[in-house]
Amino acid sequence: MADYCDLAPTHPFHQPYHDNEYGFPVTSDDSLFERLALEINQAGLSWLTVLKKRAAFRQAFDEFSVVRVADYGEQERQRLLGDAGIIRNRLKIDAVIHNAGVIRDLQTEHGSFKHWLDYHHPLPLNDWVRLFKRTFRFTGPEIVNEFLMSTGYLQGAHREDCPVYAKIVACRPAWVDT
Repeated sequence: MADYCDLAPTHPFHQPYHDNEYGFPVTSDDSLFERLALEINQAGLSWLTVLKKRAAFRQAFDEFSVVRVADYGEQERQRLLGDAGIIRNRLKIDAVIHNAGVIRDLQTEHGSFKHWLDYHHPLPLNDWVRLFKRTFRFTGPEIVNEFLMSTGYLQGAHREDCPVYAKIVACRPAWVDT
């Protein structure tokens, strides 16, 4: 069975993500929030659907500014539910808004979302899943696993024989030092 390293090359949406983002360390809280929000929205759908809608998501969610999205109220929620450019699922939209507020609180308590992640790293996946379920909404095992792999906290985004693997290792993601 083919995996992402086999499917992504030459694909107009998958290749740029695979080659330049997937598995690389992410340091910006807004970028980490975006990745979590996209993983939540992917649940039950294809990753290609999310990648095709990514620009619309960025526009709809104020470039995934944690500060702005955490302050969304009912007016913004209704705007998002009416936005045909994104995935209009009330549970997912509510989770993204709620999780922005959680991340804002984590920033206050830990200095940043990234510092919170670093504080808990390394954990086995099952412990990460429990932690995320206690902390965030709409974060099951697959979402947590993909979020952590995609942001460099867990190994497995690329096969070792994939050319991108060496580029990621050179960036020293969190899993390299564990």
